[in-house]
Amino acid sequence: MHASLTNDSTNQVKDVKIGWSWTTFFFGFFPALFRGDWKWGLIIALIQIITGTFTWGISVSIVSIIFAIIYNKIYINDLLKQSYRPTDQTSADLLRQRGFIG
Repeated sequence: MHASLTNDSTNQVKDVKIGWSWTTFFFGFFPALFRGDWKWGLIIALIQIITGTFTWGISVSIVSIIFAIIYNKIYINDLLKQSYRPTDQTSADLLRQRGFIG
């Protein structure tokens, strides 16, 4: 499921996916960097590097699974904090149904 968010001040529109992030699962921190989400891209990369170092890379898969579950939710919440609002009623209903907005 996708929702569309618009920034009130810049009129920038972002299409966001709600739910499991396949791109984060397969590519780790790169999707966050491509979205311009430098903070979470670095956090994911550091966690993968630190945990991977101590487990010979085994935990990188576990970290990818965890962030595949939670990253899209984190990204949407960060956008909402940055003055992004649903572009249309369908997006608003979807975000309300999933608990992002009240």
